[in-house]
Amino acid sequence: MNCQVLCLNQTGGSQVSESTNVAQGSDSLQAHDPVVEQALAAASDHLANVPAARRESTVDFPEPTALSSHGPARVIAVCNQKGGVGKTTTTINLGAALAEYGRKVLLVDFDPQGALGVGLGINPLRLNHTVLSVLLGEASVQEAVISTSVANLDLLPSNIDLSGAEIALTNEISREHTFARSIAPIVPDYDFVLVDCQPTLGLLTVNALTAADSVLIPLQCEYFALRGIGLLTDIVGKVRARLNPRLEIEGIVATMYDNRTLHSREVLERIQEAFGERVLATSIGRAIKFSETTAAGQPITNYASSSAGAASYRRLAREILSRHA
Repeated sequence: MNCQVLCLNQTGGSQVSESTNVAQGSDSLQAHDPVVEQALAAASDHLANVPAARRESTVDFPEPTALSSHGPARVIAVCNQKGGVGKTTTTINLGAALAEYGRKVLLVDFDPQGALGVGLGINPLRLNHTVLSVLLGEASVQEAVISTSVANLDLLPSNIDLSGAEIALTNEISREHTFARSIAPIVPDYDFVLVDCQPTLGLLTVNALTAADSVLIPLQCEYFALRGIGLLTDIVGKVRARLNPRLEIEGIVATMYDNRTLHSREVLERIQEAFGERVLATSIGRAIKFSETTAAGQPITNYASSSAGAASYRRLAREILSRHA
């Protein structure tokens, strides 16, 4: 599979050396870690009956046309139970890039850490309403949604209070559908709803998958990140079979890619071999700028608009838009 990769490689020398050394001494990931192969085989089986969004074969993607009206939204759950793979970074910057192309986007923070809001310059401790307020029926979704500094980009925020959601929803009737019912009133107002899931496979993640049209899986280009992929795809398959028959795979996006290291190149190649056209053509490279954007409270498309990282997320946005034209 040919895959054009747009990335910005600004990692330190010691990090590059470490990644290179991991890959040395083995001809392939198969020889290096059989657990990875078992996980990938299981994941392929789990996704056998889960369709993928339509994929364009072009190596680049055209500028999207302007919309004459908005909605209803495509709901995409950005999900991976492993932490540190780029879920929040992808949610913020993909959302900002889609908004830049004139789409109305709602970001939903489904992680009690509230990192999505922090990444957009919003203090999670100074919120009148959160996504938990909406789930518990204490506020309407319209009351809880707030505007961001980015045009066309809104946020349904969260904070540490969300950590008690699973206990609070224990006795809720049809509790797996609580989130879907909660956001239904505003789905017609947006073009995309991106849900930043927490790094677990508990009730909140199941709620996100039940409400979603598709799931976007950020997958770090490190072999440890591949070990848990089977657990995630198992949940995706079960949610589709039992709760949400329309759920499909939006795609697997390789993150933290560094083409200077053998290990990173090998992992990307193995992901492509295992999942074929489910792997998006756009990969996201490592970049110091991504860390700086969190402190700045801005998406990279605003903070470093001409950077390779911003270009990668704009291309990812065009790729996704090309699937739903």
